[in-house]
Order: sequence, then C-alpha cells, then structure tokens
Amino acid sequence: MLPFAIPLIIIGLVILFSSFFTVKQQSAAIVERFGKFQSIRHSGLQMKIPIIDRIAGRMSLKIQQLDVIVETKTLDDVFVRLKISVQFMVISKKVYDAFYKLDYAHDQITSYVFDVVRAEVPKMKLDDVFVKKDDIAIAVKTELNDAMLDYGYDIIKTLVTDIDPDAQVKAAMNRINASEREKIAAQFEGDAARILIVERAKAEAESKRLQGQGIADQRREIARGLEESVDVLNRVGINSQEASALIVVTQHYDTLQSIGEHVNSNLILLPNSPQAGSDMLNNMVASFTASNQIGEAMKEAKLKKKNEEKKP
Repeated sequence: MLPFAIPLIIIGLVILFSSFFTVKQQSAAIVERFGKFQSIRHSGLQMKIPIIDRIAGRMSLKIQQLDVIVETKTLDDVFVRLKISVQFMVISKKVYDAFYKLDYAHDQITSYVFDVVRAEVPKMKLDDVFVKKDDIAIAVKTELNDAMLDYGYDIIKTLVTDIDPDAQVKAAMNRINASEREKIAAQFEGDAARILIVERAKAEAESKRLQGQGIADQRREIARGLEESVDVLNRVGINSQEASALIVVTQHYDTLQSIGEHVNSNLILLPNSPQAGSDMLNNMVASFTASNQIGEAMKEAKLKKKNEEKKP
C-alpha cells in the first residue's frame, strides 16, 4: 500500500496548491467554470475549485497609453503625420465587458483615432493644425469615450504629441520664418540708421548755428574796432576813405605776419611784391573816391528828376 500512497499524496498536494492563486494589485482575474464565466477576482490571495475552475485571463486596471500615427491631408493640400497618444484604462466595474465584448482593444481604439483625425484635419489649414491641436485631441477623446464606454474602457486623456509635415513643407516654413525675422531685423536697422542720421544732422545744424553766431559776433567786434580806429584817424586829419584803406593794408600785413609764423604752411598769398601794399592802398583810395563821385552824381540826378516832376 505504501508505494501507491506516496503518488496519491503528491497528487493531492498538487491539486490543493493549484486551488490557490494570487492576483496582483491594480489587476483582475477572470475565472471560468467549464468554459462559462464564473467570477472576477481582484488583488490578493484567491481560491478556485481545482480542475473545474480555470483562470481565463488577467486584465490590468492601470492607465495604459497607445500611440497612433495618422497620416492625412490638410485643407491646403499638405500631407502631415500626427502622433496621437491615447491614455485609457479598464473600468474596474466593467472588467466583464472589457474581457468578453472586445477582443483587440488597441485595434479598436486605433480605428476610431484614424476616423476622427481624418475627419477633422482636412477641415483645417496647416497653420491651424498647429494652433488647434487641442481641438483635435478633444474631438478624438469625445468620440472614443462614446464608443469605448460600452466596452468597459474609460478614455482618460488624448494628446496630439507630434505634428510632422512633409520635409519640403517644413523647409519652406523655415525659410518663411527666417525671411520674416530678417525683414524685422532690417526694419530695426533702418530705424536705427534713420535716428543716427537725424541726430547727426541736428548736431551739425547746432554746430553751424553756434559757428555762425561766433562769426557774427567776431564781425561785430571787428566792425566796432574799425569804427573806433576810423574815429581815431579822423582826429589826426585822415579822412574816412584814407582811414579805411590804411586799416585794410594793416590787416594785409598782419595776415602776412600770421602766415610767416607757420613754418610748414603751404598757403601762398598773391600779390606779394614789396610794392603790393602801396598799390593796394592807392587802388583802394581811388576806388573810394570814384565810388563817392558816382554816389554824388546819382543823388544829383535823382534830385533833378524830382524837381522836373514838380513843375506844372
């Protein structure tokens, strides 16, 4: 009897241990009896009838993510690839529906994502796809929630994580962006150059104004000095014409002296002969005399004309 007892004991222990099983946290086990659904077991140590019951499957209750790549065309005929990330989980109270109603959940979700994206994106231009990507994500989430809730799945979040246009389109967009930035930079440079020119012109105008004011003051002082010089010469019997000529000659020699003080000067003053000063004085006196005669003649002619007009 002993040789038969040991195998029976071993078989009994195997059957006993096979009646116990564990379910991990955030997961569920589906137990079937003779192929028919029996129960859903959650985390912890569980028990089933050996041979009669079996674990048909296990399902994770954690949040899962499915990335779907969709290629479609925009309203302005640009082909673009979108990466849609769908975050979903099995509803703990609907494990039965998730296990028995839907065989391939990922394929079902992928089909709905394709359907929604290819219905929404062709309504938008490429720029709007980037701006309104949240609208696309909301549309996908709404459609998936309505469809997958009956199968025991809850859609937590949908995200448009990548928008990838054709390579040539991206290169064109980069060129447009670069051109726009170059245009703005040129405008700023032009404004800066314009401000510099205006400020430089203002500074030059102010400099010329001050220079002109200085020249005017200088001439005013020269005229005042000449007036005083003429008065002094008149007191010693020299008339105004001779005094003016004498002053001019004096300034001529002062100029020659100033030129001679600069050793490396390239200035040449003509005429510069010894008799130049005498000739200049005589010419100026003669000019003043002729000018006075012409002035007197003009006055007499004007007075004569007035007298003739008064006669009846």
